[in-house]
Amino acid sequence: MRRDGSRDDGRAMASKLALGTAQFGLKYGIANGRGQVALDEVAAIVRFAWQKGIDTLDTAVAYGESETRLGRIGVTGWRVVSKLPGLPEDCRDVRSWVERNVMGSLERLGLESLHGLLLHRTDDLATSRGDELHSAMQRLKSSGVVRRVGLSVYDTEELAEYGKRFAFDLIQAPFNIFDRRIQVSGWLKRLKEQGVEVHARSAFLQGLLLMPSHHRPKFSRWQPLWTAWDRWLAESKLTPVAACLGFALRHPEIDRMVVGVDDAEQLRALLEAEASSPVDPPAELATNDRDLINPSRWSTL
Repeated sequence: MRRDGSRDDGRAMASKLALGTAQFGLKYGIANGRGQVALDEVAAIVRFAWQKGIDTLDTAVAYGESETRLGRIGVTGWRVVSKLPGLPEDCRDVRSWVERNVMGSLERLGLESLHGLLLHRTDDLATSRGDELHSAMQRLKSSGVVRRVGLSVYDTEELAEYGKRFAFDLIQAPFNIFDRRIQVSGWLKRLKEQGVEVHARSAFLQGLLLMPSHHRPKFSRWQPLWTAWDRWLAESKLTPVAACLGFALRHPEIDRMVVGVDDAEQLRALLEAEASSPVDPPAELATNDRDLINPSRWSTL
């Protein structure tokens, strides 16, 4: 480590941010007005992130061209986390299906191993093939093909249901100023005590927390919450980005905060916000209303 805080290879000190890559492979996010990020911009983002100390990429088989594009750019040395798609109902050999998907991801990424392998659809564990699915993931961990296995969850109830039956050492879950379920439930502390690596996502609620009020007509039924949000930001003299990142990153139990960007300048702004001093948001901004905090329900609003 150099005196200026940079690494010997010229990179900045390690960041708790992880780079989400869904928008690299498809159009993603309610605030995304540009569509899929162009390949040259993806390369610029990945290069800039590496220089600034970001070392983790979050991707998935279901993220369209994401893995293929990352492989074309070259991601050797990165800690890459990928996710299995939902288990097909007609799958007769779960172990072969898991191995085939993981080997496909590695081939597309140009890597020999993954840092993490997550289930994208945790309900697969509730089926008669749940034990076989978990066993196949653990087998890949034992062989060194993946270093950690776990779940990408939407609700703490998934942790309560599957955490008792299966052993995992990597969990990805939503965590933001509006959605504090993993903290309030005690699961955040419990996971850290168990040695589980925790990756939080949705710091900006898929961009909803960054949008001005007039861009949120679909969510007008929560107007009292938006009014309180805007008032607190004004009183605290915080930008939405600084408020959201500051809240998530101040929790030592969070190992990585997954963020997605459309260009390198957006990433620069996030890194600047990461360095700012956090301010505790009021309790009134937290909600358990799943219609708001679970984006999978937004299509029905």
